[in-house]
Amino acid sequence: MEHSPNHSAPALEVPPALAVEIDELVSHYPQPRSASVMVLHALQDHFGFLSPETIEWTAARLGLQPINILELVTFYPMFRQRPVGKFHLKVCRTLSCALGGSHALHRHLCERLGLDARAHGPQTTADGRFTVEFVECLAGCGTAPVMMCNDACHEAVTPGRADELLAECARAGARAASAR
Repeated sequence: MEHSPNHSAPALEVPPALAVEIDELVSHYPQPRSASVMVLHALQDHFGFLSPETIEWTAARLGLQPINILELVTFYPMFRQRPVGKFHLKVCRTLSCALGGSHALHRHLCERLGLDARAHGPQTTADGRFTVEFVECLAGCGTAPVMMCNDACHEAVTPGRADELLAECARAGARAASAR
């Protein structure tokens, strides 16, 4: 894969197998820039979030400016710039969900987890187990309010259902801990 001579990769330790995977991804696109979102997914899957160094590495690898990658990272809600908890709770805040009770759902989750419902941006519990954040549309407008727990989408979530989901997460975390 060709790299732009104007960019030097910053100090980020990308495992050789991941670099090979990324080069393979890029090879399926007519231009390296077109693979940006897929490369970011691969890096986030590996590192858990996209640090400034990861953004710079991606730009250098694809022959772009870091701002080109940062624009994608800040535009798409599936990309994270900070580590999140083992259970990432995303609550839709757009109109249908807001009218369906998403603000009350977010407040309920924050209260249950000891977080500040008025704080801006994602918040993670002190033990690092849960992150709660408001996000834009989760594409379930007819069954509001909608939230996601990691990759699982939950529709028409009531405070009671939210409590059940938190309990399921706690049980899953306990099972994982006892399996170690």
